[in-house]
Amino acid sequence: MSQTAIPLPKDDVDAINHMREVYGRLNAELKKIIVGQEKVIEQLAICLFARGHALLMGVPGLAKTLLISRLAETLSLSFSRIQFTPDLMPMDITGTDILQELPGGRRAFEFAKGPVFANIVLADEINRAPSKTQAAMLEAMQEHRVTIAGRVYPLDSPFFVLATQNPVEQEGTYPLPEAQLDRFMFMIGVDYPSRAEEIAIAKNTTGQALPSLEHVLDGAQVLAFQDLVRRVPVPEHLYEFAVDLVRRTRPAGAESPAWIKPLVSWGAGPRAVQYLILGAKARAALHGSYVVRMEDLMEVADPVLRHRVMTTFTAESDGISSRDIAKRLVEELSREA
Repeated sequence: MSQTAIPLPKDDVDAINHMREVYGRLNAELKKIIVGQEKVIEQLAICLFARGHALLMGVPGLAKTLLISRLAETLSLSFSRIQFTPDLMPMDITGTDILQELPGGRRAFEFAKGPVFANIVLADEINRAPSKTQAAMLEAMQEHRVTIAGRVYPLDSPFFVLATQNPVEQEGTYPLPEAQLDRFMFMIGVDYPSRAEEIAIAKNTTGQALPSLEHVLDGAQVLAFQDLVRRVPVPEHLYEFAVDLVRRTRPAGAESPAWIKPLVSWGAGPRAVQYLILGAKARAALHGSYVVRMEDLMEVADPVLRHRVMTTFTAESDGISSRDIAKRLVEELSREA
């Protein structure tokens, strides 16, 4: 069932202080099991409190599933994992009507909920499933509901989808179209751990069973923090910075620099501006800031833009990624600001 948001301290300053403390406890709990990945944890928290969804990109074996399941545990939220495969059908994730025997010998169809009916849903290797199944998942993400045989079933709140893609093996996959990639607030890169972190992983995971984590937040508190994030003020010059940054990613635009035109085939749309602002608001609140700062906006620029800036063959042949382009644009614009 949907949770009712509980009241935070009436003063937003006290509420942000409380949010920073809770985020610290959340980090401390996850560090009992997860070694490193501080940036990934922060970006997941930003997406959660900004009411966004995230696409995680990383090779197998980097604890993506473990991190997400333990995040759900610390938040006291229901969690489900869907392994996407080429034969997965939409009803396998949304649910379907099942014929049931009723008292008196009567029969009737009863809706059996699918795994999408959870607070946190891990869509593992979402590019393995065909387009119709991907579309069913993305409809649930956008509308927070599923439609079966003309009947609408609302999803529980909060609702947070984390999809993964394996960047190594693309044989027989169904890559997400750009319009569907745009539905994800962040694309989060999960990289290899450092040498010291890998030694710690070997020590921590080859001995006794992993510890259970304490509950830090429940669904109602998450909803309250999501409302709080929306109230964080943003200075006017940061709205202008976000808009100017996104407009410079568009090669056909008058604002884009000359060097970007041969490297980018398609730039980011207005949704990127929205997610830059919301991400910066969430990061500011998580770090105890009562107003969005330039550093908050710069920190979220990479995960917001990296899947919205489409590079050309020229850029790919020169080894230039969308991350490189976004970083250069941020640096140039910040020098001008």
